Amino acid sequence: MIDVDSDELLSIRAAELYYEENKTQDEIGLILSLTRWKVGRLIAQAKASGFIRIEIVHPRARRPVLERRLREKFGLQDAIVVSTAGLDAFDGEAAAAVEMQSRTAHAAAEYLTLLRPSPRSLGVSWGHTVHAVAQQLRQGWAHGVSVVQINGSVSLTRSAGVAAQAAVTIAQKGAGTATLLPSPAILERRETRLAIESDRTVAQVLAAAAGASAYLFSAGPADESSVHVASGYLSLEEMAALVAAGAVGDVVGRFIDASGGVVDDDLDDRTLGIRLAQLRAAAVAIAVISGPAKHEIARTVVASGLCTVLITDENTALELLDQT
Repeated sequence: MIDVDSDELLSIRAAELYYEENKTQDEIGLILSLTRWKVGRLIAQAKASGFIRIEIVHPRARRPVLERRLREKFGLQDAIVVSTAGLDAFDGEAAAAVEMQSRTAHAAAEYLTLLRPSPRSLGVSWGHTVHAVAQQLRQGWAHGVSVVQINGSVSLTRSAGVAAQAAVTIAQKGAGTATLLPSPAILERRETRLAIESDRTVAQVLAAAAGASAYLFSAGPADESSVHVASGYLSLEEMAALVAAGAVGDVVGRFIDASGGVVDDDLDDRTLGIRLAQLRAAAVAIAVISGPAKHEIARTVVASGLCTVLITDENTALELLDQT
C-alpha cells in the first residue's frame, strides 16, 4: 500500500530543496536516496498540488492569471495587468500613485510597440496618462504612423492640456505625423460646436479620427481631480451636478454613468470629438486606466464595451473581477 502522506511530504521536501536551496535534481536524489526521475515527479506533484507558488516581484512584472480572467469575463481581446509590488515602500499615497501610473504607462508603451499589425493610424485622447505613455515610448516604436487627436483639447487655463505634446511625441517617436484638433473640448453652446465641426480643417481631422485603425485613450474620474476641472472646462459645482446625475467619469471628454450612458445630453452636445459609439465599434481600442480613484470608470469602460484592450494595475484588476 502506498503511504500518501509520506509521498506528499517527500514532494514538499523535494520542492524545498529545489526552489529554496537551489539544489539540482541529481543532488536532491542523493540527499533523499531517490532516482532523478522520482525527484522530478515529486517536484511536479508538489506544483500540481498547489504547494508551490512562483511569484515575480519586479515592478514591471505582469499578472497573467488576472489577465486571462479579465479577458474571459469581459470578452476583451487582450488585457495587461501590472504588478503593484513594492508600492508600500513609497513615501505617501501620492508618490505611490505616480509610480503606479509610470508602470502602467510603460506597459502601454510596450504594448503599442509590440502590437501587430502596427497601426497605420492611431487616434489618441489627452490627459496625464496618455502623456505618460508618450514619454515612455521608445524611439522607433513604429515606422510612419499617423497620429490624430480624437477630442478637443485647447485649455482654458494656464495649466495647458498635454494633448498636443502627447500626440506630437507619439508621432515623432514613430517616424510619423501628428494631426491636431484645434478646438476646445467643451463649447459654450451646441451651435458653436456645430459651427466649428463644419470648418473644413476640423472636419478633416474628425474624419481622420473616425477612420483610425487603433485608438489609445484613458479615462478620468468624476471629481475635483478631473482634467476638465483643471483645464477650466467645468467648475467644481458643475462636476458635483454631474456626479449627482450619476456620472462615474469621462471617456474622451464624455461623462458617463455606470452603464456607459451619457449623463448630460446638453453637455455631450457641446463636447467636440469622436462619439462613444465609434470607440465601441473600433477594431482596436486600448484603454489605459489605473489607480483606486478610477475603479468605477474602469469598470464601466470594460463592462460597456468601450475598449478591446485594457491596461491596468493589479489592484484595479482585482476590483473589477471581484465587484463587477
